[in-house]
Amino acid sequence: MEDRQALELDRPVWDEAESRMLDAAAELISARGVGGVTVAEVARNAGVSRPTVYRRWASADEIVRATLLRATVTLIERFPVPATSRDEIVRDVLRFAELFRADPLYGRLLEREPEVFTRYTLQRLGQSQRVILRWIAESIALAQQAGTVRPGAPGDIAVMLLLIAQSAILSHDTVSALIDEPHWSNELWHALDGHLRP
Repeated sequence: MEDRQALELDRPVWDEAESRMLDAAAELISARGVGGVTVAEVARNAGVSRPTVYRRWASADEIVRATLLRATVTLIERFPVPATSRDEIVRDVLRFAELFRADPLYGRLLEREPEVFTRYTLQRLGQSQRVILRWIAESIALAQQAGTVRPGAPGDIAVMLLLIAQSAILSHDTVSALIDEPHWSNELWHALDGHLRP
């Protein structure tokens, strides 16, 4: 259902029952990790039947992906106004990275299950990433009109911008002994700004 929702809607929405089930899945991930998510546990914790869960998602894997998608959409909703300049894009991507790392769900995966984070975010282009790419590409197109971002297909530029930010986030803890937080943020700012600069 996650794939269908994301293709049909720019920002997918979930009804009350779906939200309860995704809340239950998020709690399971936070408490037990991704391996603790089962259809039976989600149904029990959400107070619904297993057939109700299966009507929306075919497997625990689909539930996990939908839970991560909802977490991503919730973070992007913190940016209701699209950026219209290079500086604003870099500011928003840095802020998103900060919120992403602090998010209870994604933060838990980054800290305790980095291999799971890699599987769900790097090994295939999921709907969470597609939502992020649409958000970034929209701002890139606006900033190009204003002349602060170099020419090029906004979607292509957004893909590389996402890869830069994603790699930095995933590697953050690995390099924390080599570079402190302020300098890490400063270097990421330069990497993002340099990618966009005309």
